[in-house]
Amino acid sequence: MGLTATVLAIDAGNSKTDVAIVTADGEVLARARGAGFRPPAVGLDTAMDTLAETITRALTTAGLTSVTHVSACLANADFPAEEDQLERALHARAWGTTGVVRNDTFAILRAGVTEPRGVAVVCGAGINCVGMHPDGRTARFPALGRVSGDWGGGWGLSEEAMWHASRAEDGRGPATALSRTLPAHFSLPTMYALIEALHLDRIAESRRHELTPVLFATAATGDPIARTIIDRQAEEVVAMAVVALTRLDLLDEPTPVLLGGGVLAAEHPQLNGRIQDLLSDRAPKALPQTVTASPVLGAALLGLDRVGAREGAQGRLRAHFGV
Repeated sequence: MGLTATVLAIDAGNSKTDVAIVTADGEVLARARGAGFRPPAVGLDTAMDTLAETITRALTTAGLTSVTHVSACLANADFPAEEDQLERALHARAWGTTGVVRNDTFAILRAGVTEPRGVAVVCGAGINCVGMHPDGRTARFPALGRVSGDWGGGWGLSEEAMWHASRAEDGRGPATALSRTLPAHFSLPTMYALIEALHLDRIAESRRHELTPVLFATAATGDPIARTIIDRQAEEVVAMAVVALTRLDLLDEPTPVLLGGGVLAAEHPQLNGRIQDLLSDRAPKALPQTVTASPVLGAALLGLDRVGAREGAQGRLRAHFGV
């Protein structure tokens, strides 16, 4: 298959979709970006129609109507049953002869390693972790929020910061500068005013993620409550990584641990430094590194793995993405 194969690589998150058409030589024929992929919010058919707009643009640019293999790393593919459903939906669109759907966290993992071996923790809006072993085994978590035992990510951090700031202001909790810095971000005088503005939709709830950078800035001034929140995030990241390494029998082998997503890619010294320290203690052979490469690169590499790409294809593809 590798001699003539073409791969349609898809990295579709909640906010945006990136696709690339790649040959078995690692040459990128076309790329396109489009809207996010949100089946739970808009329904599967509508989500697939939105995805189709982006894919059609890329295929047209490449002069193709279909490819050999579709490598799709999709948000909201959290369980095997969801992956199966999404694979059937992809197959129905006839974009490729074969196709594999994975959770979008796998794209970040594969983008950061030279072989399908390692663990990735993604801390963006939420938090997730996956691992891959060369023998085909994987490790993963449902990553559905608190209901599946998760804590943190940008949304969780902003929520926790508001919880502490609110209690500090009304006397139920210890004092923290967050009770001033969080409302000040929205030019409001108090947490009471911020809570009211959010409750009455004078500030869109979606803007709560803006408070995460405020949390980090407040922690950088030495505020103990803000620092405690960030330390807890580091604990959660390392807990996931260590469990994934253990499940894959990689805890005692030198193994990449990739840190991705907006919160980790920002490389805040306290958070990333604490993660390094905890990994040194609990998984001393782990090789942590931050991944900033486009996740669609990872989806494409997974596709090249599947089609038996030619020697040198991976390097050529990485060079295209500036890695």
